[in-house]
Amino acid sequence: MPGSMVAGEAGVTDEERPGPLLVTEDEQLLDDLVRLCAAAGVVPQVRPDLPPRGARWPQAPLVVIGEDGAARLRGAGRRDGVVLIARHADRAEVWRLAVALGAERVITLPEGERWLADRIADAVEGTGPAALTVGVLGGRGGAGASTLACALAVTAARKGLRTMLVDADPLGGGLDVLLGCEREEGLRWPAFRESRGRVASGALAGALPRAHSLRVLSWDRGAEVTIPPAAMRAVLAAARRRGGVVVVDLPRRADEAVAEALDQVDLGLLVVPAELRAVAAARRVVAGTAGTPRDLRAVVRGVPGTAPGLGDEEIAALVNLPLLGELPWDPEPVDGTARGVPPGARARGPLARFCAAFWERALPEAGGLPEGPGPVRDVGEGWR
Repeated sequence: MPGSMVAGEAGVTDEERPGPLLVTEDEQLLDDLVRLCAAAGVVPQVRPDLPPRGARWPQAPLVVIGEDGAARLRGAGRRDGVVLIARHADRAEVWRLAVALGAERVITLPEGERWLADRIADAVEGTGPAALTVGVLGGRGGAGASTLACALAVTAARKGLRTMLVDADPLGGGLDVLLGCEREEGLRWPAFRESRGRVASGALAGALPRAHSLRVLSWDRGAEVTIPPAAMRAVLAAARRRGGVVVVDLPRRADEAVAEALDQVDLGLLVVPAELRAVAAARRVVAGTAGTPRDLRAVVRGVPGTAPGLGDEEIAALVNLPLLGELPWDPEPVDGTARGVPPGARARGPLARFCAAFWERALPEAGGLPEGPGPVRDVGEGWR
């Protein structure tokens, strides 16, 4: 898969960041190590003769040394991130070499293969904070959850945040269509159906279509409409390790894959149109979430052409959720989509202002949303 954004400053790509340094002349071991690097989506540096005695190590996030090369590197300066691969880890000579090199761990293959694959991925991807993951659900069909999810992602990307939008609703028609990027090259959900265990976050992002400065994982136009739970777990975990923000558009139905997605959501938003029938439907949606995510809040959306009825706080109380805020009716997303303008792109519109205020309060550096029941107040137009 092509290189991609990795944890750190926006604009840093895998190609610009060095891969692990492999130091061995053992061809079989080298083949195994190159394979593990490929699984992590990185290209290693292969330098069997470096560093010479007394020289500085080449810049690399991780150094993996075969036992065949360990003895002649004994005089090299110490550095962090050194792993020694041994044929037999129980020999005293191997541990003396490990101490001399300052190795963090001695492993054998294939026994230590899974650990090493994760260590390579961690070294290249970085170990920064996980992405703030926001899930958006509709209280009823047509509530506007997909529109809000897209607008949140577009707004976050406009603020310069590393952003990924995940379409977890196979029956929603495709968020790539809503964003106007359905013809962009890149992988869709069916390509990840067999994903298990750990997926490299950089490789994931690099394989996805890019639109409006964000990455989007959506559906193709094929007949496949299921996501295996293991694939949902692996892909979302990779998206979260990338850092920044992840926005997930969730279906109203509950299945094992949706449960996996909800389990990784930090904050859930339930969009409830301001009408009695929508409140009744939303109560069933809340019951189906089975208490995940732990922090689920109501967003009350205005409905055009209806007389004033229940207030936003009353609606939130009826669905038994804290009120996040009120989203005024905004015809712009409907009209804009027809013109190829994604929701939230009109920065001064009510939807974009709502999303901008949300990120101002929700991001960790802003202190996060206040805990406990009750609406968020005094955060801009469109909020309560």
